[in-house]
Amino acid sequence: MTKTKAETKKKNTIDITGIMAKIPHRYPMLLIDRVIDVVPGESCTGIKNVSANEPFFQGHFPGHPIMPGVLIIEAMAQASATLVVDALEDVGSSSHLVYFMTIESARFRKPVVPGDQLHIKVKKDRQRGHVWKFRGEAYVDNVLCAEASYTAMLVPNGGAQTTEAAG
Repeated sequence: MTKTKAETKKKNTIDITGIMAKIPHRYPMLLIDRVIDVVPGESCTGIKNVSANEPFFQGHFPGHPIMPGVLIIEAMAQASATLVVDALEDVGSSSHLVYFMTIESARFRKPVVPGDQLHIKVKKDRQRGHVWKFRGEAYVDNVLCAEASYTAMLVPNGGAQTTEAAG
């Protein structure tokens, strides 16, 4: 039996409810709205609709709002964490967390401003046990705005106390 285009698209997409079932972030720190083009355990594209109502725009910068680069990297991590948790059975936002271990080669190429739609393409470089390394690129209108490589670890809730929670 072949799948219809709509069934294939739905299976390769994670909506906001699905994202919140996979990672513990909530507004204002939930920085992705949808995940598309999911290749289980390998790659996906996170979508972030950048709104003028985002709380960080009040101070970054008044009269010239720019999305902070660290939040773009956090959005990459959240897309990656959603991808990892989606690929594993018996893992979800209530049982596990994904923690940043390293962020490398971060580059910011073009400002992201209100009204933009970020397409955050993440791809697994490698995985060993519960440690995953990813490469992320953030685009607006097919123009590269930011990129980074980063490593994260999947741990049971309450299992790590010395690293920063991410994704």
